[in-house]
Amino acid sequence: MKVIGIIPARYASTRFPGKPLAMLGGLHIIERVYRQVQGTLDRVVVATDDNRIAEAVIAFGGDVIMTSTEHRSGTDRVMEAYTKVGEEFDVIVNIQGDEPFIQPEQLQTVCRCFEDESVDIATLVKPFAPEDGWQTLENPNSPKVVVDKQMHALYFSRSVIPYFRGVDERNEWLKKHTYYKHIGLYAYRSDVLKEITSLPQSSLELAESLEQLRWLENGYTIKVGTTNIETIGIDTPEDLAKAELYLKSKGV
Repeated sequence: MKVIGIIPARYASTRFPGKPLAMLGGLHIIERVYRQVQGTLDRVVVATDDNRIAEAVIAFGGDVIMTSTEHRSGTDRVMEAYTKVGEEFDVIVNIQGDEPFIQPEQLQTVCRCFEDESVDIATLVKPFAPEDGWQTLENPNSPKVVVDKQMHALYFSRSVIPYFRGVDERNEWLKKHTYYKHIGLYAYRSDVLKEITSLPQSSLELAESLEQLRWLENGYTIKVGTTNIETIGIDTPEDLAKAELYLKSKGV
């Protein structure tokens, strides 16, 4: 199976403008993401709409493709970049440009999902631990996933799902059920990626601002791989400060 990783990166983030070029431990965030995944997949490229990001990637020796400024989502940007790579791949992995601690084992877990030929799309989750507490669980910037017995995604939400009726003490919810945190990593068969990016935005997607709901609404199967490795997604400057502390705690 031939696999390419594409890292969508745009400058005009609403919550954190210029995020890919923010410094983390002496390196741009986009460089940290690139170096984390380089060598695990057959090829890795950054897909961006901004010359500043492109120049930074070229400066550290990375592979970059320029894309349109008009894309509605990172997946649409990934699709455009894939049409420009000049090479065919079986699976495309969409690696979030704000996940600088993504691990090779996590990429491998997602890719193994495609050993099942019925799988259209794969993603990754991490179980919340009881000690994480309610405040961590309810964070809307950390989407939750409900899965079926075969570890296929049933629904993604920024709200806490499922809701425990009759259990008023919210901290007890984590003791009664395994909640899954969505890790921002997707992979698609190449033909499926083409199909899903031609779909109109759906009502659930617009409500939650989660594009994967568009795919579920249209009947695609999303297989969920599980990891116990913690990642720190950087959505805000406050998240960047936490990431800096994490690096220091690891002695990096």
